[in-house]
Amino acid sequence: MNFRLPQAACPVILDDVRGAQKMLAGVARMTPMEGSRHLSRLVGSPVHLKCENLQRTGSFKLRGAYVRISCLTPEERAAGVVAASAGNHAQGVALASSLLGVRSTVFMPVGAPLPKVAATREYGADVRLVGQVVDETLEQAQEYARETGAVFIHPFDHPDIIAGQGTLGLEILEQCPEVRTILVGMGGGGLAAGIAVAVKALRPDVKVIGVQAEGAAAYPPSLAAGRPVTVRSPATMADGIKVGRPGDVPFKIIGDLVDEVRTVSEDALSSALLLCLERAKLVVEPAGASTVAALLSEPDAFDGPVVALLSGGNVDPLLMQRILRHGMAAAGRYLSLKLRLTDRPGALAALLGTLSAADANVLDVSHVRTDPRLGLTEAEVELQLETKGPEHCEQVAAELRAAGYTVLDG
Repeated sequence: MNFRLPQAACPVILDDVRGAQKMLAGVARMTPMEGSRHLSRLVGSPVHLKCENLQRTGSFKLRGAYVRISCLTPEERAAGVVAASAGNHAQGVALASSLLGVRSTVFMPVGAPLPKVAATREYGADVRLVGQVVDETLEQAQEYARETGAVFIHPFDHPDIIAGQGTLGLEILEQCPEVRTILVGMGGGGLAAGIAVAVKALRPDVKVIGVQAEGAAAYPPSLAAGRPVTVRSPATMADGIKVGRPGDVPFKIIGDLVDEVRTVSEDALSSALLLCLERAKLVVEPAGASTVAALLSEPDAFDGPVVALLSGGNVDPLLMQRILRHGMAAAGRYLSLKLRLTDRPGALAALLGTLSAADANVLDVSHVRTDPRLGLTEAEVELQLETKGPEHCEQVAAELRAAGYTVLDG
């Protein structure tokens, strides 16, 4: 059976979201909500993590994609669908299309992570690698739609997509009826808009707060200008919310219903991802961890109980490795040191013994003897150390100085 979500003065209303929820029955999982003792202590009130990273395809994108494709006419379905994405939307469209028996073509950038490309193919899409950035890929997908008649499935700028994503708002209210603040990561705005529609219709007292990466924050200037404004060359590790311009449809909803839009730094994003992994035992991508980053950045700013939405968990293993190192450095758990010592047998071993006694784990050592800056009997050592936090970093440096070493920088 085909559905068509009704339109109103507001492009999406509560009945649209409830209709989407019926469509998604048996398709999208009601993902779990986990309490976080660590974040609750930090914030001073209960904090719950809505684990949409455990959704089918690893993100919320299946919800909107399935609803959008369900609403197509038989003629539109016969023409197939096309999408452009570096990952999450690609997988959502691929699986939704397969479940509905619709042919799908997905354009992805040439540099898209191989696990995401493989997953999109496994879900049944014809994957085409085109362009170096998503904007180039998007142009190719739209050109393909014009040439073939395939229906272009936008990742956020359509009422049906917004209604599908809004089903998360209904789940959050059901799972945590006492909630007072909901934090949502924002790129183009489809997810935040959908959640705001559902939540504000049923619980107008609940605050809905959007979170953007500082390097890709198009909403603050757009809301200030009263119209969507493009951010040139958005840059952030959180590729899931790296969108240069708000969508026209979600922009109006967010302007009317979302209480606040906050931004978070790259350091906060990597620290949040590390916290999710270590404390909650959850693999979360940077965009999905943006809500936790907001809590870490200003824990006193939110009325509790708080629900932080973890929107996705699709992170490339190589990127994860780099982000974890960045997160550990931001948390003061890496220490870089450069020092000089007398170039004699056993000097390096003695230095390593001092570090062992200080309980610092040596990750990398560079031992230089031939630099013209050095004296005839000098050697310079650069160290990368794993420590237990900022206080331990200070303790290690102090113990090296107490042992007679001159620390040049750190």
